[in-house]
Amino acid sequence: MIVDAHHHLWQVGRGDYHWMSPDMPVLARDYLADDLSPVLRRAGVDRTVVVQAAETEAETDFLLSLAAETDFIAGVVGWLDFEDAAFPAKLEALMRRPKFVGLRPMLQDHADDSYVLRPAVLDNIRHLAAAGAAFDILTFPRHLPVILRMLDAVPDVRAVVDHLSKPPVASGRLEGWAEDMARIAAHPGLRCKVSGLVTEADHEGWAPGDLTPYVRHVFDVFGADRLIFGSDWPVCLLAASYAEVLNAARGILDPLLDADGMARVFGGNAVSFYRL
Repeated sequence: MIVDAHHHLWQVGRGDYHWMSPDMPVLARDYLADDLSPVLRRAGVDRTVVVQAAETEAETDFLLSLAAETDFIAGVVGWLDFEDAAFPAKLEALMRRPKFVGLRPMLQDHADDSYVLRPAVLDNIRHLAAAGAAFDILTFPRHLPVILRMLDAVPDVRAVVDHLSKPPVASGRLEGWAEDMARIAAHPGLRCKVSGLVTEADHEGWAPGDLTPYVRHVFDVFGADRLIFGSDWPVCLLAASYAEVLNAARGILDPLLDADGMARVFGGNAVSFYRL
């Protein structure tokens, strides 16, 4: 089974995608299950995890409703305000919803880079960990030292770094990012998604070789059991097709893994991490 553990679906008219603007024509349109279904079929992908793209509870409800009527969606990563006093009760309600698997605060968009270290946020990350839900980490490299402190404070949280924390692929630099990724990878409960790299590369002229040093590094520090493939569709369409993203990841990882390792990265690890 092949699992795409990171993609989005959205309906622009809902109006809660604050980051979307008309000058992004590739993205500023509806992307729903019927748009993705034939793409998955051609790529041979069996199941997916859809991830929030708006900081609203309404979007989470929207995604859970889509998942309820879509066979290929196996899990939904939603959103709650981690400073909301009602967070524990709201999380408990979400845990009862079919296909809900975890939460993702949009840390990269917060003005406060240390948001996850606020006392209320840490308390609610502890609630999330106790409930057994997953925590998706959306950050830039500058956030990684803060994430390390968060992991030290809540060592039992089941977390995954999205998009390798968006390293500067277009520049080819690894310094700083590589060392910080190695430090946070020392937390055994942490995973890393092989996703989102094409949009950090040169959109007009990237090649799989541009992504290789970054993927090889996370393979070295996380190992085959803690890497999870995700397409980041439709955001990836800014730079590449779905097939190009999947084939690039396969081409980079195939020399590093045997058949069992490839099956884990492209399916089994997502199933076990998200408890699909």
